[in-house]
Amino acid sequence: MNGTKKWARILCISVVVMLISSLVTMGIQTDFGKVTVKEINWETENGHSMNGWLFIPHAATAENPAPAVVVSHGMYNNKGMQDLNFVELARRGYVVLAQDMPNHGDSENTANIGAVLMGMYESVKVLSRMNNVDSTRIGVTGHSLGGMSCNMSVSLDNMAPQPLVAAVLLNSADATYSAEGGFVNIYGARDVGIVAGQYDEWFFGDTDASGNPTLPKDFVVNKNAQSFLHFGTDPAGQDVREANTVYHEDIDGTDAMRVIYSHPIIHPWSHFSQRSTVATISFFEEALGAPNPIPAGSQIWQWKVVANTVGLVAFFVFMVSLTLVLVKKPFFAEVGTDELVQPRPADGKGKIWFFASILICAIICTIVYLPIMNTVPSNSTADIGWPQSQALGIGTWSAVCGLVGIISMLISYFAYGKKNGMDPAAVGLKISLRKALKTILLALIVIVSAFGFLAIMDYLFMADFRIWVLAVRAFNAEKIGVSLWYVLFFLVYYVGNSVAAGCFNFNDVGGRSWVNTLILAVAAVLPAPILLLIQYVPFISGGNMTWPANNMQCVWLFPMLVILPLAVVISRIIYRRTKNPYLPGLIMGIFVTLITCSNSLTLAM
Repeated sequence: MNGTKKWARILCISVVVMLISSLVTMGIQTDFGKVTVKEINWETENGHSMNGWLFIPHAATAENPAPAVVVSHGMYNNKGMQDLNFVELARRGYVVLAQDMPNHGDSENTANIGAVLMGMYESVKVLSRMNNVDSTRIGVTGHSLGGMSCNMSVSLDNMAPQPLVAAVLLNSADATYSAEGGFVNIYGARDVGIVAGQYDEWFFGDTDASGNPTLPKDFVVNKNAQSFLHFGTDPAGQDVREANTVYHEDIDGTDAMRVIYSHPIIHPWSHFSQRSTVATISFFEEALGAPNPIPAGSQIWQWKVVANTVGLVAFFVFMVSLTLVLVKKPFFAEVGTDELVQPRPADGKGKIWFFASILICAIICTIVYLPIMNTVPSNSTADIGWPQSQALGIGTWSAVCGLVGIISMLISYFAYGKKNGMDPAAVGLKISLRKALKTILLALIVIVSAFGFLAIMDYLFMADFRIWVLAVRAFNAEKIGVSLWYVLFFLVYYVGNSVAAGCFNFNDVGGRSWVNTLILAVAAVLPAPILLLIQYVPFISGGNMTWPANNMQCVWLFPMLVILPLAVVISRIIYRRTKNPYLPGLIMGIFVTLITCSNSLTLAM
């Protein structure tokens, strides 16, 4: 009973912490009451529905219209990834529309991938129709595919009877430098800037005078960047222009500017960077003017990150504590046990099997990652017969790793465990049908409760829990249907991982329980840092990426640095108090499926 009361208290604390996190998020997003934030939906000229968050400073009125900016995420992301930009621009007086590109977030999924790029101009038109927006001062900025959408917006704007886009900031995306073999200025008299990471995995490659490929860190001195800074003219024979310097020129009687902000960052870090945010603030203040000028270095979005991170931790604590409270209720009593599971003693051979099995599994999972990603269409927007290619690739790898773990456990059991008295029933491996059904029901109740609470926080405060590329967010009902395509893939791994962490590997290796858990957590996460180090160390040290054709697949490893070890820790906590390895495996498998499918590009089926 004391344990139940303890976890009930922890559950209440986690709810309070998530609530405080959401309140702080709302305070920062509204500039503590100076900005109105609302979710909007609209229909595009192509007949598709788009979704976005609209930030309206209270000073922006019909009598005092403000400049406005559309901010856009990149591929496989959603509007929440632009929090640093919409927070900082809105508090400086800009009306900001953070869009979900078509096929992303809460915007409608289409079968036409071209509609994704055209979505930004639809957002521009939404802003232009608002009476509190100065339609002569509308800017666009986007990260990666969002930057490519900016270029598409310029192309569409050039064909419009009344141009709407006054300023363009491409974040981690190339400008249009040439056409039909010559340099070109498609931007006309618009103010244009580029945020160019010196270690960008996708963009800012060029060739030198001898025709040899150059690295992104040398981008500014090469011909494309120099032509851009010279307003689309041939840079040959002209002065060499520098990064982080604003250049002006008269274009058709209008003063226009060009600037390239160069920072030593990788592609995904640019939407989590203080320096990139300084560039964004500085650019739009120069291009559109800031109704409420605040020094570019004075930023508060980092406090939103802190609040979101605390909320994210509380979210996981909520799932664990709710599980351990419910498992003590009479209906679910048979799902767990009344006693703490104790580590089993491991002899010399047992320790060899322990370390050999987890290391062999880690090595195999590392080796097969890229071959699997290159075999299944993991980074494709073509018709693949599945609604999400990213989830298909990661899910397939997860399932293969899960099967590797299951085979390892079978070998370990018959070669060592069975001969040394391991009883499948005694460790919770055997489970009755009645208990299995209640286990599934309990896991679903925990997941529905956790994401239900998150949906309430989203509705009341437009808050979610995220840090960098790891986001736990509310999602529409459509994503549940999408998740059903992939949930079995992830369950194979996370249930198998939980069984391994509990039934097979919960022993006294390491002396203390937390040391044993740490060893398993490190083994589980090992493929991610190994692959990332192999990919990035040569690149950042001045060379090329090891696998340039697999840059997207490697970027997907970043959230796994948190998810994989966390799964082991959560599995251990719940297993020790329930002797049920399937319960935490089901919870984590469903959870990972939902966050994977709610944070990716989805094709209409």
